[in-house]
This record gives sequence, structure tokens and C-alpha cells, in this order.
Amino acid sequence: MSTEHANLKELVKANRSYRGYDESRHVTRGELLEMVDCARLTASSVNLQPLRYYLAYEKEDVERIQPLTKWARGLPDMELPHPGMCPTAFIVICQDTYVSDALSRFTRDVGIVAQTILLCATEMGLGGCMIGNFSPAKIAEAVRLPESLVPLLVVAVGKPAEKVVLTEVGADGRTDYYRDEDDVHYVPKRRLEDLVIN
Repeated sequence: MSTEHANLKELVKANRSYRGYDESRHVTRGELLEMVDCARLTASSVNLQPLRYYLAYEKEDVERIQPLTKWARGLPDMELPHPGMCPTAFIVICQDTYVSDALSRFTRDVGIVAQTILLCATEMGLGGCMIGNFSPAKIAEAVRLPESLVPLLVVAVGKPAEKVVLTEVGADGRTDYYRDEDDVHYVPKRRLEDLVIN
């Protein structure tokens, strides 16, 4: 484990949804395999393990996926990632319908593996973003998936090249993320005492 993130809480804090990357830092197949290797060890509903992973790390493959993803719905007037700041890899999490065609049944599994992938990426000095705003059919066609594999979530991966700051939700209760004039991304989080039911 890297010394930069010495414990789980620090790793979780560092694992943000990044929407700007250093395009000169290419993510390797080996790095993506390590992320999936961690993810495959996590819990799965009734241990069916129906999820499969498409790894995109070659430039042409990444460029096929990027235009099919929509980022930062909370900032509709901003183009993110900014030009020249796109991720250099993607992991497309799919469900193998030969194992189970109940797509909604394994949404928990998808969340577990996606978070595990991103924590692993963070530990490597990389980062990423879960992207749910895409057309599964278009992604499947772009990467030539067999019909039995249905894309459920796209995880962008790369070397973060932006600053993300955690703040506390203010008195107005708003949780919307926002950016300042220096393009610093702020993410309000609710206080611990407001979340625990006594």
C-alpha cells in the first residue's frame, strides 16, 4: 500500500469522482487487471458472480467510448472533461445474461465492484469516475460485445489533473457540487451527526 494513503479513511477521502485527467499518463492493461482482480474478490449476491469487465486502454478503444459517455449532469453548462483532459482508460462493467438475466438483481454487486475498482486505482496514484449516463446498446456496439453481455456501468480511469475539495453541507442543506473561478471542484458532504439515527 502506498504511504500517501496510510489507512482506509484517507483512501476513501482521496477517492473522488474526477472529471479531469492528465492525458499523457496512460493506464496499462496490467493496472486495469489488478483493479478487476481486487473487484472479483468482493461479495456477490448468492455468489453468482455474473459481472464481466471490458478493459479499454488502447487509445482508439478509449476514444470510441469517451463520446458515448455523459459527465457531470449537475453542471449542465460546463463541458467535462475539458478538452485535452479525458481519461486514458475505461472499465465497462457488464452482466453476463447467460449467468443471470435479472439485470436489476445485481445492482448492489455493481456498486461494490465499482467502488473497489476506484479504491484500487486511488491506491495506485490514479483516479476515476463512475458513469451511469450512457446508452448500453451504443457502448456494446462500439466495443463489439457479444449479445449476452449487457453494460451496466462505465468506470473512467486515469491520472487526476484537477482539484476536488470536500466541504460540509451548509445551513441551506444543498448538496449540489460546484466549481469556482479556478475550476476547483467542491463536493458538500452531510455531517456525521446528521446521518446517524439515534
